[in-house]
Amino acid sequence: MKSILAGKKILFGITGSIAVYKAAEWVRELTKAEVEVTVVMTEAAARFISSLTFAALSGRRVYTGMFEADAGEEMTHISLAGECDLCIIAPATAQSMAKFANGFADDLLSTLVLACKAKVLVFPAMNSNMYCHAATQANLTRLQEYGYGIIEPEQGKLACGDEGIGRLVAWETAREKILSALAPQDLADRTVLITAGPTWESFDPARHLSNRSSGKMGYGLARAAGRRGARVILVSGPSAIDPPPGVEIVNIINAREMHDAVMEHYKSADVVVMAAAVSDYRPAKTMQQKIKKGGKLLDLELVPNPDILKKLGQKKKKAKRPLLIGFAAESSHHIEEGRRKLKEKNLDLIVINDIIGKDTGFAADTNQISLIDRDYGLEKLPLLSKEVCADMILDKVVKLLQ
Repeated sequence: MKSILAGKKILFGITGSIAVYKAAEWVRELTKAEVEVTVVMTEAAARFISSLTFAALSGRRVYTGMFEADAGEEMTHISLAGECDLCIIAPATAQSMAKFANGFADDLLSTLVLACKAKVLVFPAMNSNMYCHAATQANLTRLQEYGYGIIEPEQGKLACGDEGIGRLVAWETAREKILSALAPQDLADRTVLITAGPTWESFDPARHLSNRSSGKMGYGLARAAGRRGARVILVSGPSAIDPPPGVEIVNIINAREMHDAVMEHYKSADVVVMAAAVSDYRPAKTMQQKIKKGGKLLDLELVPNPDILKKLGQKKKKAKRPLLIGFAAESSHHIEEGRRKLKEKNLDLIVINDIIGKDTGFAADTNQISLIDRDYGLEKLPLLSKEVCADMILDKVVKLLQ
């Protein structure tokens, strides 16, 4: 299945830190995601781990020296620097950052960084005292002024036994930074309001009515929009998913709370994406005490919840904004239902998915969606990860904004 990183070319610079063993895992993960990873190691890095390890993990040649015997007439520092979509340095030592900050070019990696026109991400890893030293901090400031992305290391137990800042960040953090660096910034200066997850409609202190939504699609959209430069407000029902980095999250429980949160924030939004699975009904009465099991039939009176999406569509008839995207989770007559909701709720785009498909719908990591825009243009997508689906939905959003 297609990865969001598939086909990208990353130049991976590795310097002499004990954290180099983590870099091996990063290279493995990137290669698994169909990235073309070209590893360049300093002489010090090769003392910690063999270049053969990285050659095996990447499936590509590893470069270690400026004047390698089989280089021929190739100017390696120019050709490698010109071929990549992104350059990352991980782990980056104090020595290597001092070189980059002051324009030194005395080995292959420092020369490559100087010649590279692609974005450079630097992931420092070192002893806390070294990291906090004024010279290192001055070098970091200078690198930021040059436009390099600096990813601050984590706090924790260090290899030397000390406790403090200096640990190379976890792969999950690194992956998010890499994706953000590669993403088009076509939602910069835009505010995107997204709803996600289920709602819980209580009928006593122990029980509620809900649905099977995990929030994966909405959270994926929030991550993708944030990577593309948007200010993201995420209104989320109960979910076990960690909030995406840099996102303003508003936690709610029930449909009425979601209604109030959306109505509070939608006026500042350029785009509203209603990906939440909002309960259509709620109990007419919430009992103050737990209902005891008695063996008798229990009648539960239900009343409708507010239709948030329809209300936004009505407001948009006058204001002409924000761009309004709805979701239709259907079990049959998918396209017909999507078209009906698009018109009835005055949407700019509707995303339709099959909730009873084998690899689609609630809680799955994949989805097979269809998109219908305001001109009733239909686009059916193949089975994709929800992460890739999120980006393809946002591609459509960007076109509609234009």
